[in-house]
Order: sequence, then C-alpha cells, then structure tokens
Amino acid sequence: MIKKISAPLSLKGEITLPGDKSISHRAAILNSIAMGSASVTKKATITNFSPGADCLSTVTCLRAMGVKADFLATRPHGSGDATTLEIWGRGEEGLSEPEDVLDAGNSGTTMRLLTGLLASQPFLSIITGDDSLRSRPMSRIVQPLRLMGASIWGRKGDSLAPLVIKGGNLHGITYLLPVASAQLKSALLLAGLFATGETIIEEPIISRDHTEGMLKAMGAKINTRGCHITLAPLTHPLNAVDLRIPGDISSAACWLVAGALHPDACIRIKDVGVNPTRSGIIDILLEMGANLSIENQREEGGEPIADLVIESSKLSGMEISGDMIPRAIDELPLLAVAAAVAQGTTIIRGAGELRAKETDRITTTMAELSRLGANIEELPDGMIITGGAPLEGRDCLSHNDHRLAMALGVAGLIARGETTIHESEAVDISYPSFWQDMELLTSRRGSEDTRGKRSPDRDYLHH
Repeated sequence: MIKKISAPLSLKGEITLPGDKSISHRAAILNSIAMGSASVTKKATITNFSPGADCLSTVTCLRAMGVKADFLATRPHGSGDATTLEIWGRGEEGLSEPEDVLDAGNSGTTMRLLTGLLASQPFLSIITGDDSLRSRPMSRIVQPLRLMGASIWGRKGDSLAPLVIKGGNLHGITYLLPVASAQLKSALLLAGLFATGETIIEEPIISRDHTEGMLKAMGAKINTRGCHITLAPLTHPLNAVDLRIPGDISSAACWLVAGALHPDACIRIKDVGVNPTRSGIIDILLEMGANLSIENQREEGGEPIADLVIESSKLSGMEISGDMIPRAIDELPLLAVAAAVAQGTTIIRGAGELRAKETDRITTTMAELSRLGANIEELPDGMIITGGAPLEGRDCLSHNDHRLAMALGVAGLIARGETTIHESEAVDISYPSFWQDMELLTSRRGSEDTRGKRSPDRDYLHH
C-alpha cells in the first residue's frame, strides 16, 4: 500500500489509543497459565487488548497449545470500539504440545517470551516467524535458557529461528543480562516460574517492568530492588486477573512529536500508560522544550495512566543516551524526526539495540529521513542529527517496519509538499488505526478545543 501525506493547516483533536502492545502480550501469556481461586479454572477478561498483528500472533500461538481465547469485539479501534479478549487459563492442567509449528509472525516479543515459557513445558515445540523475525538474534535467550537446563536448537549456531525446544526440568540461575532487554528478562522469568530454585536476574539498566508487576499482581513470589530481580518458582498456579490495558505510549509518541512540531497543534491523548520504565519519550520531549502537560493521573491495574496534552512547541537538540535509551528505545525513530526539525544538534548514543529490530533502525531511519532533507550522520550505536532545516516531501519506504512507517507519517505532517510512503500497511503490526487517527486529527471536523469543550466527531472515520 502507498500513503500520500501533505502537511495540514492544523493538528487538533482528541485520540484514544489502542491498548499497549507490551502489556497485551504479557496479559495473554500469563493469564493462559493462570487459575482462579481454589484451583478452579477462571476466565480472565482483558479489555482494550492491542489489535495489532503482533499481539494476535501471541494469541494464535497460545490457542495452538490448548488455550481457549475469544475476542468479543474486533472492530477498528479508531471507531471508538476497544478489543476485548476473554482467556481461560490452563493452570495446573498445563499447556498442550502443539500439533504444528508455532508462527510468531513478525513479533519478537511473541517469539522470545514464548520460548521462555516453552522451555519449561514437558514437550517438544518449534517456533518460527516471517523473514524479518527469522533474521533477528535469538542467541541471547537461547544461551541462558540452556543454562537453566532447556534443550534448544536453531539455525546458524542456534542464533536464528526457527527454534526447536525440548522443555522441562529447569533449575533457577543467577544471570547478568548482557543488555537491558525486557524481552530477555521476561523470557527468563517465565521459565523461572516452573524451575527448581530461585531465578535471580541483574539488569545493567532498568528496562520496562510490566512482567514483574503483573506477576506480583497474580500472586508470584517476586522481589525487585533496582536492577536486581529475584523470582521463586510457583508453589501454586498464578491467579487469573481481569484488567484494562492502558493506551500504548509508543503509539502516543507519534502524536506527541507531531503536535510539538506542527505550527498549529493541540492534541489530547487519553488514558495513556505512563509507566516510568516506558515514559522516556515524555521526559526527552520536555527537556527539548515541548509544550506538553500530563493530566488526570491515576493508577489502573497496577499501571500509572494519564491524559497527555501536546501543543505547538519550539524544540532544541539534546543528547539522548544512558538510561534514557531503554526507556525510549521504540520511540527513537520518532525522536529523530523531532531532532531533524529542532534547533541545534541532537546526539543519540548507546542505542545499538536499534540494529536488531524489525530492520536495522539506525540505517533505515537515517536513509529515509535523509531523503526528506534531514541532516543525519550514522554512528555505530546511534545518530548525530543537525536540526533546523525544513523537511521536504519525497517518496520513501517503510522497509515493512511499523515504527519507521509511523515516523515517516509524522514527518509528512510537517514536511513541505507531498510525502509518499510505500509499504504503509506496516503500521498494522502495532497500530492498525494509525492512518485513520491521522485523518481524525487533520480533519476540520475534529475537536476545536481538546480541553473539553467539544470532542472529535468520530463518525468522520466511517466516510
């Protein structure tokens, strides 16, 4: 698919986002092995479950292992309808050996988290994915899971999928993560639930902690102290929990950057998850000078939530490095767009993980934003971006990377002329209603005042 974008006169309105992708994966996986009180199988209801293809891959794999999971509403999120998932945990009954190869699609989270879970199960399984996922590194989870006693084989020195897993009979280990990776950490925690002895994990920098919070809420014996995590094996099944998934902050980041850069913008983004291990985008934009406010702060299901209001801003360059990186790793392509327009120089360092995503996001971000006139120099672990020059609309390519497709879409909203994005359907991986929500914000029928006088006319989305 091809998407053509021209800068609108204004960006105004109110957006309610699809559910957080990271939390949705974990809610489905952990509830699939849970039970109700008194060891009675219990249904968990997960509302605002992410409708993206990645999370649907996780649900499909769980169903292949005997988990009953039903969607109650799958209409487009942009129409105002959330997606609700009902899932019945297997608990002490355990997962079933899949009859066929499990397909994780394009989802690294699905493959890495389920590999940790499968390593603990007493059967043989094979998990694969699309071309992109089969090229992404898996040795970082294979090696520590083998130390725990799992038998795992893969391609190219066991570093690439498909992965063949013969699980069961695991023992806890003490492990220092080589990188700050929530996927690796979560894979080891899922394996550690069914191991003998404690699993102790040390992180170099704190990464997103949704798994730890959810395990605690479901009754697991887990203790976190800074970068140190200790998990005791389960003595009874996890308790199933109903929860409402907050809006995805990585999706919110699109409109935060767009609103800050556009000269006539005021956007309210409702019910966003603002977990401090994920909210680096907020801190970075504030430091760059964004006119951004955090309102209606509260907590739901153990996750902090707030409404975010962004208005037209004058941004300045800065250095993004250190512990900022894991807190904003998925938003760095968007921050590169912001840096290209901001005054001064922005330096991104310590972001080598970007090279192991759906694409090499350092190379592809530099290549595509350079087409639009951005002044970007590639570093081994980041970028140097000299801002201040206007972006010019050109033909560009998403490389089938959802984060890059959305970053280019945001760039198109503030570039001169028309921006054409090839393979624009890549957004379906995490934010299927992205283009629809963009139409809402650029339509004159949107909200005239995002602070409550008039809400957007959502009927516009059906025309």
